[in-house]
Amino acid sequence: MRALASHGNVRQALVHTGQHYDIKMSDVFFMELGIPAPDVNLQVGSGTHAQQTAAIMTAFEPVLLERKPDVVVVYGDVNSTVAAALVCSKLGVKVAHVEAGLRSGDRSMPEEINRVLTDQLADMLFTPSADGDANLAREGVSSDKIFLVGNVMIDTLVRLLPSAEKNMPNDVSGQYALVTLHRPGNVDDPEFLVQVLSALEDLGSGMTVVFPVHPRTRQRMADTGWKPSGNGRLKLLEPLPYLTFLSLQKHATVVITDSGGIQEETTFLDTPCLTMRENTERPVTITMGTNQLVGRNVAKMCEAVAAIFAAPKKPYRVPPLWDGKASERIAEVIVRN
Repeated sequence: MRALASHGNVRQALVHTGQHYDIKMSDVFFMELGIPAPDVNLQVGSGTHAQQTAAIMTAFEPVLLERKPDVVVVYGDVNSTVAAALVCSKLGVKVAHVEAGLRSGDRSMPEEINRVLTDQLADMLFTPSADGDANLAREGVSSDKIFLVGNVMIDTLVRLLPSAEKNMPNDVSGQYALVTLHRPGNVDDPEFLVQVLSALEDLGSGMTVVFPVHPRTRQRMADTGWKPSGNGRLKLLEPLPYLTFLSLQKHATVVITDSGGIQEETTFLDTPCLTMRENTERPVTITMGTNQLVGRNVAKMCEAVAAIFAAPKKPYRVPPLWDGKASERIAEVIVRN
């Protein structure tokens, strides 16, 4: 939005679907990232994948009919992304997909379905890395629709990192591991979840494990009846604002996650990252960055943490075009087309 605003002849409207509606998972990001208040809030809330996708489509269609935009920009791989793209395709409105072309190859992930479908519907596909271009070409997407622009999320990181440095929590210091887990494949398996939590408590003496807990994960933890041992090493926190979390990523000795975006942020920040998934749609974070896959293997995760704490950091590279200017390149293409 900021990049498009620099082109004086562009009128914009921001639609918040309400897919993410918890104040700690939504409102705080609007405030900290300096995003203007939405012009429209569809307030769809939670539900099954089908219910949520259908609710977004039903609520978004009249907005589209009323405002008659020339193009709709959709982001990432959530249900909102594919729902908006489907409505646009039915009404003949151009779709621009930011973060196009990412593939894990795992169709059991809802996000993978959303990515594949959105990319087949989109008119402009903005890829963050060269593997995205290759994936789209393999799927038959015309090359004149594909634009390698870099990673728009890194634009936000570059802009706000100086502010984030002022938001480091006072009660976290020294060597620590930062953890996020929220994907159903991990947290909806009670036995595995308890195994992970127990392992996090025993990662190493003298090391703190900072774990901001996603609402979904907290509910699953409650369902298992798991209780902390009381050794004080595992800090279970509420979801954190972006700036605080960014500062924790920057200074962590290791980050343990199942998030896609965090794999990218840690690569840029030169922070070792262990991804508790069997695959990733962001392989560039492994081939060039600081990320390694440990799967759903708690023993492998613990071994990798020990190796990171014992050895100096490995050399890494930031992927091309992850320079804080992806949004400017996207804006230029949209205006030109």
